[in-house]
Amino acid sequence: MKELDRLLDRIIQRVNINLRELEVDVNPLVKTLIPPNQMTKFYAFYGITPHHPLHLQFRNSNLSGSYFLGKCSVTNSLLYKSDIRGDELKQKADVFKYQAYEIPVAEDEEIEIKDCFLIKTLVHNFSHDPETLEKFFIEDTISTHYANIHGSPANGCFLGPFSTVDLTTIRDCLVGTFSYIQAGEVSHLNIENGTVWVRVPDTFNFMYRFPLQRLSNYIYFTAGSSPQGVFIDFVEDRKEAFQRVFNVVNLEPSVSVPSSASLDRFAVIKPKTHISENVLVSQRAYLQNAWLGKGANAQEQSYIINSRLEGNDITAHGAKIIEADLGKDVFVGFNCFLRGRPGSRLTIGKDSIIMPHTIIDIRKALSVPAGHLVWGLIADEKDLSSNSMSLKDFAKIDTRFSKGNMVFEGSGYEFVTAFKERIHHILEANGAFFNGHSNKGHAQQNQNISFNTIQPYPEGEKEGLYPTIIIRP
Repeated sequence: MKELDRLLDRIIQRVNINLRELEVDVNPLVKTLIPPNQMTKFYAFYGITPHHPLHLQFRNSNLSGSYFLGKCSVTNSLLYKSDIRGDELKQKADVFKYQAYEIPVAEDEEIEIKDCFLIKTLVHNFSHDPETLEKFFIEDTISTHYANIHGSPANGCFLGPFSTVDLTTIRDCLVGTFSYIQAGEVSHLNIENGTVWVRVPDTFNFMYRFPLQRLSNYIYFTAGSSPQGVFIDFVEDRKEAFQRVFNVVNLEPSVSVPSSASLDRFAVIKPKTHISENVLVSQRAYLQNAWLGKGANAQEQSYIINSRLEGNDITAHGAKIIEADLGKDVFVGFNCFLRGRPGSRLTIGKDSIIMPHTIIDIRKALSVPAGHLVWGLIADEKDLSSNSMSLKDFAKIDTRFSKGNMVFEGSGYEFVTAFKERIHHILEANGAFFNGHSNKGHAQQNQNISFNTIQPYPEGEKEGLYPTIIIRP
């Protein structure tokens, strides 16, 4: 156990050094978040398929409850119940297109995690940075509960609970609780709690800030205590359902799964759930009385409860949909919380985009019209009016525009176009367009995964640490 304690101290020191300009001390934020004895209780596991690279290296690390898929190296790090998803790694001889450049990939890409503490974090490698084509790095970084590191190399950062860095190279930054950043490249910034920031330099800049008093009811995090609020309570109330999934070796699917769809072994499926063709259900997803139409997906840490998704709907990492009806081609972004009530359901019209980190929590029935962009915190019709706009009208913005707590600068047309292209890529990558012989994606390639477990030293000074392990074909 002593080695485990020393490793945690080392990581904290390295992160603090990187954040010294921001005058941030992360020690009181993380020192007691996960008791060391918790990190000795759970096995780690990795997946093998014919469609994904296999080359895993673990050195002087704890991997408690974490999942790995693809090519990955972990050194001097603590990973607690995290998902390291390397199923979109670039391969040698691939050509990476960036603006007017076509850059050949010199060797197979690898996820490299070094001197980090990742707590219940999703890492997805879909990287965008043309300067680091072969290495998706996360170094000297601490990430807390239910954060997402998506296509975002990170160095010297602290990510608060339910935060997301998306397609952004980030260095020496503090990302606040429930903040979302998609900004290309940032460094030495303190991103305030509840910030939603989407930027393409010289093209557009979207900025929204949650009213913190209202946000604190949903998620609140301060030094010396664990994250608190509706989000945490919601997850904790359903934690027990995952225990059986992880404790039982052979688990037969409780629902019918079409041959073109994929249901992950480590997802929770409750009664009255329907899965259509080309559907992808990822690990740690939770479905209860959920109807998923053709091409829909439920990504990692997502929850779909008493809800119907008509088809080609995206439920991004960490999103939660409760008592809702979604038309076709609806995008629900990272860590969204959409909650209707029995008898007072939420309806979202087709072709709508629910921005990442949007909260819709209603007690009276509410309908989002088709083809709308929605953001912010919404409890009723008045909030919806202040935090939404038709995509058609948004695309007409060409200078500066503000509405409620949202400020936008630049080209609305480019903003809408970029989102639609991103949504198409996600559907394509997830196999929504599979026609029986072509356009395969994750829904078809993740059907047959063999899972293998690894465990740490059970006692002594190295208790909780894993021995050096190298796994390859």
